[in-house]
Amino acid sequence: MDNNKVLVAMSGGVDSSVSVKLLLDKGYDVSGATMHLFPISKDVQKSKKTCCSLRDVEDARFVARKLGIEFFVFDFEDDFKSFVIDDFIDTYLEGGTPNPCIECNKHLKFDSFFCNADDMGFRYIATGHYVTKEYNEKTGRWLLKRSPDRRKDQSYVLYALTQEQLERTLFPVGEMTKDRIREIADSSGLINAEKPDSQDICFIPDGDYARFIIGRTAEPEHGDIALTDGTVIGEHRGLIHYTIGQRKGLGVSYSEPLYVIEKDMKSNKLVLGTEKELYSTELIAYDVNFIPFDALEGELSCTAQTRYHQKDSECSISPLPDGNVLVKFKEPHKAVSKGQAVVFYDGEYVIGGGTIK
Repeated sequence: MDNNKVLVAMSGGVDSSVSVKLLLDKGYDVSGATMHLFPISKDVQKSKKTCCSLRDVEDARFVARKLGIEFFVFDFEDDFKSFVIDDFIDTYLEGGTPNPCIECNKHLKFDSFFCNADDMGFRYIATGHYVTKEYNEKTGRWLLKRSPDRRKDQSYVLYALTQEQLERTLFPVGEMTKDRIREIADSSGLINAEKPDSQDICFIPDGDYARFIIGRTAEPEHGDIALTDGTVIGEHRGLIHYTIGQRKGLGVSYSEPLYVIEKDMKSNKLVLGTEKELYSTELIAYDVNFIPFDALEGELSCTAQTRYHQKDSECSISPLPDGNVLVKFKEPHKAVSKGQAVVFYDGEYVIGGGTIK
């Protein structure tokens, strides 16, 4: 395998495009590839806030041609449906709040894409993620670090990276600011120098998750809206229409603001409570991956995030007999949601993470 060959995952955005330019400047033998993940609807084609549109594919192809590199399109539609879309729907139907970007990175970009790169003889893959990595000589392990630009840091969605994936993945723009990246793109004549960042879920550009799920399953049953003491105060439209911590659009009036505390799937009941009742002192995480070590041997003090770009909360993590991890927060933590990721940090270093059970 040629140690100089790199396959860049090109989304059509400016970050991955500049990653190609920087790697070429460093003397790497670079090629690019875009992942085709799902049939492109008219809504996706029109959206300017999602990735994976036809425009994104063509932007990536244009940049590849401009920079003189070979370009490929990988058809991962089946994998995307299985690992991302089906998981998204199932998690909502089970009362959780999924994170499709984490599943896409885990199963598509750092599995399917990685395997294709392997088969094609590439030593490395590269992405435009805002993270950095570091090798610890004492432990012989690769470490994942936050981007210096905390506003753009994407370490939360990459906690599942394995040692082999970290060792063979390059993050060329991980230490840069967006302004500097756009300057490089502009000076290099790249078409997407001023292209806005993707923000919405790629396969639901209008943000109507419930409509998307209903279109692939069935209309959800209505049920009771109740307070935490069991008092029924209204009727919900189907539990998939609500998320933990939601305050607006609940369809009930009360003497003080109410929030979604729980979605009781067994009794089809939406449970509301006060803001104080929205806080938790602990959670259990499953499918946990650790980066500085293989397994958690005992209690460890660290910080954690349960949402993207959330402020860190002090906590302790402890292994459970079934392989899960118990997380205890120093201060009550707001709106812990089943299905979301909890990611553990030691300062700038990612310790690992898992899915909230």
